[in-house]
Amino acid sequence: MRGIGLKVASVAVFVLMMSLLKAAEGVPPGQLVFFRSFFAIFPIAVFLAWRGQLVDGLKTANPGGHFMRGIIGTVSMGLNFVALTSLPLPEATSIGYAAPLIIVALSAIILKERVWLYRWSAVVIGLIGVLIVMWPRLTLFSDGSPAGHREMIGAAAAFLGACCAAFAMLQVRRLVMSEKTATIVIYFSLTSSVLALVTLPFGWVWPTPQQAALLVGAGFAGGVAQILLTSSYRHADMSIIAPFEYASLILAIIVGYAVFAEVPTIEMLVGGVIVVGSGIFVIVREHQLGLARAKAKEASTPQG
Repeated sequence: MRGIGLKVASVAVFVLMMSLLKAAEGVPPGQLVFFRSFFAIFPIAVFLAWRGQLVDGLKTANPGGHFMRGIIGTVSMGLNFVALTSLPLPEATSIGYAAPLIIVALSAIILKERVWLYRWSAVVIGLIGVLIVMWPRLTLFSDGSPAGHREMIGAAAAFLGACCAAFAMLQVRRLVMSEKTATIVIYFSLTSSVLALVTLPFGWVWPTPQQAALLVGAGFAGGVAQILLTSSYRHADMSIIAPFEYASLILAIIVGYAVFAEVPTIEMLVGGVIVVGSGIFVIVREHQLGLARAKAKEASTPQG
């Protein structure tokens, strides 16, 4: 229950972070990435120092792996922030749920993992749900209006961001085999902060005091959410707490309506339910396969 509670808390703080970034209207996505990454370092560093893990967290035997994860993750974050500033909060959240489904496909193609019909079916159905969410935005492109063009770009950015997030998660899978969680978190925040500075010549703005407060608050919220998320995995198996990730859709709908006056469309609700259902099915199926593999390994281990 503690693991579930920490997971739900991390989801709530991540939604808060996204809301603060969305409220800082007029700030370019690259600048959003910088503030989100740089100011997240402070709560993470304080937490690791309190646990006595800060020095060890900076030690790595795979700097190239961290840099690659940083590049992919930073691109994903930037695309997600383009979506966040172009689409209603619930829609950007729903399309982002494509990432776990894409991971299944990438695991089969890149890692040569065996994926059976059940999970492939869930992936196909889930991506249909994503298409349902995206379709009204894509068809708006035909009217030629600036708003329609912006929303079309936002929908495409959300999906591409989910694809990049899936690649980043595969890279994290490789890193966890030799690197500590604290090391992965620290180096991602450092790398994404530096990479975000590359966008400085492309139109950063001097934030107003209100925008600056929102951006700094979003960075701290991102760091706190990362701490809560990491801590949740210490108290419960990933397969148990992973489905609670989808609580963010409920929170996004509530915040979108209450703060940004965004009324969810029927396409978003239907597509969102399909994507969430498919994602939960994949998680449950992974858990079942994990149990089966554990039993087979136990049965094959010589007794004595």
